[in-house]
Parts: sequence; structure tokens; C-alpha cells
Amino acid sequence: MVCVAGNYVTVLLDSNCYDAVLADTHSLDLTPYAQLLMERIFSLHLPNHDPVSEKKRVALYFKEPNLSQICSSMQKNLHFLMTSEITQETAEWKKDKLFSFCYTLLFKAGYLTLFGTANNNSATLTEVYEEFRQFDKLLVKLARQTLPRDERRIASSAQERLWELLCPAYLIKGAEAQSWLQTYLVQLEQLGLDTNMQQRAMLFQLWVTQCNAGPAAFWMLGFLLTHPEALRAVREELQGLKHPLNKRENTPVFSKSCLINMNRSRETSIAMLFVDSALNETLRLTAAALIVREVMYDKMVRLSSGQEHLLRRGDRLCIFPFLSPQMDPQIHHEPEKFKFDRFLNADGTEKQDFFKEGLRMRYGNMPWGTGSNLCPGRHFAVSALKHFVFMILTRFHLELCDGNANMPVVDTSRYGFGILHPAGDLEIRYKPRE
Repeated sequence: MVCVAGNYVTVLLDSNCYDAVLADTHSLDLTPYAQLLMERIFSLHLPNHDPVSEKKRVALYFKEPNLSQICSSMQKNLHFLMTSEITQETAEWKKDKLFSFCYTLLFKAGYLTLFGTANNNSATLTEVYEEFRQFDKLLVKLARQTLPRDERRIASSAQERLWELLCPAYLIKGAEAQSWLQTYLVQLEQLGLDTNMQQRAMLFQLWVTQCNAGPAAFWMLGFLLTHPEALRAVREELQGLKHPLNKRENTPVFSKSCLINMNRSRETSIAMLFVDSALNETLRLTAAALIVREVMYDKMVRLSSGQEHLLRRGDRLCIFPFLSPQMDPQIHHEPEKFKFDRFLNADGTEKQDFFKEGLRMRYGNMPWGTGSNLCPGRHFAVSALKHFVFMILTRFHLELCDGNANMPVVDTSRYGFGILHPAGDLEIRYKPRE
């Protein structure tokens, strides 16, 4: 137990206990901490807000048949953006920064997919992205209340402009099949929220849905580009999943439809082993969300060793999967290193068994959380990342400007807030394949 900013905090590192502990929603409550962050970051107050029920509601939208539809829409939007924004006048090599390259494309595609298209021309889409990035850069300081005055003005300006761009009446006109958006707005109205508070809620949803995909794609492509053996294995595997060009859209498409709906057959699971392992390894190294619960009643926690620990009423419980199991050297050999085949067995099958001190671990990786904290949009996110990497590696020649460049270190201030950001960037160059 440690004392942080006046709060006594217990950090639980026994990942085999996570599910059992978090299942006790009577003794451990997510709501107070969630509301605190919403008010600090988004100036948002939702009366009677229940994060667990909210996740269950959102999860319904990210299940079939909606899942296949939004994955297909995301793929089409990625193709549209790659065609309209990065293939124009690029017969020769074009230079860019990898983080910006990934974040821009995935944010815009995700925004078009989940927030409608009718009212979004290229200029508006770019403005939403640029204002969002300004806001996102200062989000951690907003959460920790450490913004200096000049940065507070920048954050406030970005917030206010995003509130205007995310006006519910403006968004709903552009919604094609965004039933989640319409349902969410109805829910906000039922809570009695006025238009201003609804706009703040929409910014909250924008950040939740769009803050991780771009950074995750940066890390995955960055690791592949700096590890030639991994890039070669993944690229060869993806080439095997490609049909000839789609005649109508002039773009290669997946030959396995289940990469969209994520209900993978055994055949496809085998075909995607290197991609899946590289993605899991990327997320193991960079997914760093913090799970926090307020202790409402005294609770005894029994560890895997048989020891018991008392959680006291009024204290906080923190679970940080990034430390355990993801970076635990007793579970993963050389955990700080990227090994694209870490999640494969010696015979090439998917590795599912991980051990610590002879005990089989329930999880070898927890990038999506667990229990009631499990990310409801994880299947959509995985599909989007795979489609993005597939399109980039099969449609473009992509390489580092400096063949000896190393991956930048992480921005340590982002620990606790989802996928980590880099403290630097990688310079790349690309051009379309013939």
C-alpha cells in the first residue's frame, strides 16, 4: 500500500486474481473515479452515470450483425482516405512522420465510420483531427490538474471548437447507420442533459473511440520496420491473404471475410498467426491502461499464494496489467524486447499457455482489460488495425528514411491512459506499389 495525493492505494499485481477481485462490484466501485476523470478532462457531469451499464450498452453495438457492418465501413473509409489523401502525386517517394501518418488516417477513418459522413468535407475532417490532437496532447495534464495557464488556454480553445463540431444536431444529420450514436443521444436527453452537456459527452465518446488506434498502428508498423525478420514474415503472410485487385474499387481485398467479423475459422487463424502474434506483442509492450476501483467496504483478497490482504474501506485499488502480466520477466523472457513470434509455440501454433513459478497464468497479455473493464470495441479495433496494416504493407512500398533508426522511447506521462505515445517519431518514406 502507498499513499498518493492523500489517497491510500493498493496495487494488485497477481493477475490470476484480477477477475475474482473485479467481479465484486459491491465492495469495489468504478463510478467515483470515472466521474472524477470525466469532470476534470471533459468538464462533463453525468447524473446517475453507471460505467458498467454503459459498457454493456455500447457492447451491443459492437456485436453481430453491427460488427460486420462497421468493420466493412471502416475498411471502405480507410481505402477512401488512402486514395484521396496519400496516393495523390506519390509516384515518387513521399516522406512523413510515422506517428502522424498512422494517427491521421485511423482517426479520420474511425470518425467517418462512427460519427457519420454527410456533414464532413475534407476541411472539416482535418479540423476535427487537428483540434482533437491539440486536446489529446494536454489530456494527461488535465486529468492530473497540472496544466499551466498558457496550456490551459490551448486546451479550452480546442475543447470549445470540438464541442461546436460535435453538436448533436449537426452529427445526427450525418449519421447513416450509427444506431449507437442515436441511442446514446436519446439516453443523454433522458438524463436531462442540455445541449452543452451533450456536446461534452460527444467529445468524451470521440476520445474513447479514437484515442488508441493511431498510436497502436504506429507501434506495430514501427516495430515491424525496425525488425526486418518480423516485417518479412508478416508481409509474406499478408500477401497470401490478398485477392487480385477489386475491379470496382481498384484495391486489394482480404480473401478471408472473417477478418471483418472476427469469427475466425481454424484455417484463417493459422493463416494469420504471424500477424496476430506481432499485434499481440505490440499491445503487450504499449497497452498501459490503469484499472481503478474505490473500496466501498472492507474486503479480503486471497492471492494465488494463499496469502490474504485486506482492502480497507475508503482506500483505492489499482490494477496495472502493463506491469503484470505484460512486463513481468517471470512470465515473459526479456519483456522489454519486441519479439514478433512471442505468442507462437515452437511448432508454429498460437501460444496460449504462460507460466510463473510453475503456476499457469490466466493471462499472458491483457491489453483490453478484464471483466467489467473489458473494452467493448476490441473486436472492431483489432479488425481496423489489421486492415490498416494490410493496406499499408500490400499497397505501398514503406521504409525508414534512416535504415539504422531505432524505436523512440515511450512518453512516460501517458502511463495509465491507454496505448502509450512515443516521445519521438520515426521518419518514413512511401510510394504506391505498381
